[in-house]
Amino acid sequence: MEQRYYQELLERLQPKVDRMIEGIGDKSPHVAREDGIYDNLGTDWWTSGFWPGILWVMYEATGKENYKEAAWEWDRKLAPWLSKPTGEIHHDVGFQFLPTAVIKHRLTGDQDALVTGLTAANFLAGRFNPAGNFIRAWNGDRTGWAIIDCMMNLSILFWASQTSGDPRFKHIATRHADTALQHFLRPDGSVNHIVSFDAETGAYIESLGGQGFGPQSGWSRGTGWAVYGFANAYKYTGDARYLDAAKRTAYFFLSQLPEDHVPHWDFRVDNRDGEPRDSSAGALVASGLLEIVKHVPAAEAAYFQEKAEKIVVSLTDNYGTWDNEQHQAILLHGTGHKPAKSNVDVSLIYGDYFYVEAVAKLAGWQGNVF
Repeated sequence: MEQRYYQELLERLQPKVDRMIEGIGDKSPHVAREDGIYDNLGTDWWTSGFWPGILWVMYEATGKENYKEAAWEWDRKLAPWLSKPTGEIHHDVGFQFLPTAVIKHRLTGDQDALVTGLTAANFLAGRFNPAGNFIRAWNGDRTGWAIIDCMMNLSILFWASQTSGDPRFKHIATRHADTALQHFLRPDGSVNHIVSFDAETGAYIESLGGQGFGPQSGWSRGTGWAVYGFANAYKYTGDARYLDAAKRTAYFFLSQLPEDHVPHWDFRVDNRDGEPRDSSAGALVASGLLEIVKHVPAAEAAYFQEKAEKIVVSLTDNYGTWDNEQHQAILLHGTGHKPAKSNVDVSLIYGDYFYVEAVAKLAGWQGNVF
């Protein structure tokens, strides 16, 4: 597709996001089900940064002030969780504060946002286990658990290192990325979702199925976190091992796609017939592929560019809510946690976010969030 197609698609998104501003209001959305109305979860929930992230990307890509105005207060809404002893805040502070405080500071120079972003990076660095060289994922008694999703959260550590001049943040991020190379990435490019370590000694214990079909599954969104996360690790470090990992996971993901280029929720279910798709995984990988494109030779870049565009075009034509102005989400047919029977065949705010990000990139947006 010509770039003009994506510029027109970005223009098509503007009235949609304008209606989202009206409908979502002060809510912190996560899931929209059959009625098309986004829910409202606590601002400590891991997805609380994606709606303001959509707004900031739209602001930078279009220059329209209404998106900046709607996004402005979100880092302040989330910041109190960094000093509260309660709530569900954990390793996903990257997902929460990169699309709020960090991008706000980058675009406006706001000093309070800078402090909030660095505080979030400190919080994430504090979850690092030096015995096992991993960042602890969740709270509670799972002290030795790490998950592939955290590859995306590493960007706030790399940013903090660049911004503060303190290399400790970068050292933590690269050590976790190295652990992901060793214990999460499989030879065929698929990845483990959860890896359990002995929190005292750091020794590897086992891999767990998590949100995938099983311990050796090919969970599509987990593959996406690896594609984009390893590409980002290369962007910040120049370490070719991370780019090789990003490409390996990308080739695995692309080899598993059905005819419409949008993945099923897991590539290793016994029979994919009738299994739900995950539009959020498709959008995530499309945007991640566009990061890889920046760092590989021309022929390989053309291949990944073409695949990213095919995913975005299919999402646009087959998974969008364009014909339903009352629907608050952008994409249909996302899958949250299939094994738990949670949020299956729904709209997901992070799917909407990565779709907007991918469209903006294809339309010429040169900014970044992750």
